[in-house]
Amino acid sequence: MSGQTVTVVLIDDEKNIRRVVRAALEADGMLVFDASTGLQGLAQAATRRPDLVIVDLSLPDMDGTEVIEELRAWSTVPVIVLSGRCREEDKVRALDAGADDYLTKPFGLPELLARIRAHLRRQARGSRAALSRVRFGTVTLDLGERRVLRGSETVHLSPIEYRLLSALAQHPGRVLTHHQLYQEVWGPTRSDNYHYLRIYMSHLRQKLESDPAQPEHIVTESGVGYRLIGVEDGPAG
Repeated sequence: MSGQTVTVVLIDDEKNIRRVVRAALEADGMLVFDASTGLQGLAQAATRRPDLVIVDLSLPDMDGTEVIEELRAWSTVPVIVLSGRCREEDKVRALDAGADDYLTKPFGLPELLARIRAHLRRQARGSRAALSRVRFGTVTLDLGERRVLRGSETVHLSPIEYRLLSALAQHPGRVLTHHQLYQEVWGPTRSDNYHYLRIYMSHLRQKLESDPAQPEHIVTESGVGYRLIGVEDGPAG
C-alpha cells in the first residue's frame, strides 16, 4: 500500500474473535475498526472507506451474505469471509454474492494475514485486465495478443479454454465459483453445466501444469470453484 496505513473493517459478533483478529492485524501495522452487527459494519465501511473488509456470516441482525451484497452495490473493496459455516453451499453463496475469499473457523492467524496481504496486493495492482501479460510458473498469458506460452513454446488453447484461463488470470488468488466461471465463459443465457467446466479445467491443466494430477497453479476449491495461484507480483510488461 505504498507506505500508507492499511485500514480494515472487521464485522463479527464474537467479541473474542474481534479481539484476537484486531490484535494480530494491529501488530502487523494495520488500523482496525470493528463492528458486532451487519448494520454497524456497513456504516463503518461507508465512513472509513477501508482497504479490506472481514465479515462473519452469522450476525445478529442480518446474514453476512446480505452485508456483502449491500457492500458490493457501491464498493469493490476486497472482502474476506471468516465464518464457522463450513458447508459448500454457504461458501458458494458468499462468493457468488461478491466475497473474494473464505476462511472457516477455527483458522490460523498467519494464514489470515497472508490472505489479507495477497488481496491487498491484487487491489493495489488494479484489474489484471488492464495489464498485457500475466505470468505463473513457466506460463505467460499475453492478453493483448491472446497468446499463451509455456517457456518459449506456444500453447494452443481452444476459445473456451482461453476464456477460462483469462477469467482466472484477471482475478489472481481469488476463488471463482463454478457459477461465476460458467456465466463468464458461456454467458448468462446458458444453463450451468459444471461437468463441462471440469472437462475444460482438466484440459487446461494437461496443457499448462507440470503435473496435471497435482496442479500447482489452477487449483480446485472442492465443491466451490477454482482459483489461479502463484501469479507473479512484478510488472507484467
